[in-house]
Amino acid sequence: MFTQFFGLKFNPFTKEIPFDQLFLSQDHLELNSRLKYLLNVRGIGLITGEAGCGKTTALRKFVGELNPAHYKACYFALSTVTVLEFYQGLALALGEEPKHKKVHIFHQIQAAINSLYAERHIIPVIVLDEIHLAANKILEDLRLLFNFQMDSQNPFVLILAGQNLIRSRLGLNINAPLRQRLAVKYFLQGLRPEELHDYVLSRLKLAGLHEDIFTPSALEAIYGITGGLPRLVNNLVTTCLICACGKKQRLIDEEIVYQAQRELEI
Repeated sequence: MFTQFFGLKFNPFTKEIPFDQLFLSQDHLELNSRLKYLLNVRGIGLITGEAGCGKTTALRKFVGELNPAHYKACYFALSTVTVLEFYQGLALALGEEPKHKKVHIFHQIQAAINSLYAERHIIPVIVLDEIHLAANKILEDLRLLFNFQMDSQNPFVLILAGQNLIRSRLGLNINAPLRQRLAVKYFLQGLRPEELHDYVLSRLKLAGLHEDIFTPSALEAIYGITGGLPRLVNNLVTTCLICACGKKQRLIDEEIVYQAQRELEI
């Protein structure tokens, strides 16, 4: 097992890393500042990026650090749900038992948000992940569902997160009303070339290895293959560790990286 070979307590390149120990890239710091601004002004924000760029991880950290005395976090991952299933899931996330008809759930959701904000002084922070998979009808309903007091109030924070396809969809005329209500838009790009070394080293240290086992040329190859997308970096580096262990080689060079690439078929 490569963890034993390298003296690691665990595989440090999995997604189970506690959010308070995550590596903070410049991208994540800038995203966090946008999200804090959104908390202050309230309303709707859009976070986009390629698959594997770290959107969900960044949002997990952001939501996990919210003070529950002031915010109620609701996370909903959209897939191929119907409009009714979306309404039901959102009502459940807000702590409500969904009613049977869509129109009743609509009012139920609005009442729950108003109650949290006006009566308990708690701001609902609703994260809709994988928004690019949402049906157009759901996108249309979002504008109506999050319209309070004839659009004069924002007793909520709504974060839409998804792959870049959603930007094209929001560019359609039918979605112009929703697009115009976006208070924050941010495109997450992943790790920068100069951050990769610190990212890999910090993850290894977290698992108990303080030795720098990747050569500069290996790191260049890793970035060239993955483009700095954290999920791809994690998969490739893990495979590098496995390949190096198989060769009983503690120093990982570009030859190991390309062997790992072939195994992953990236």
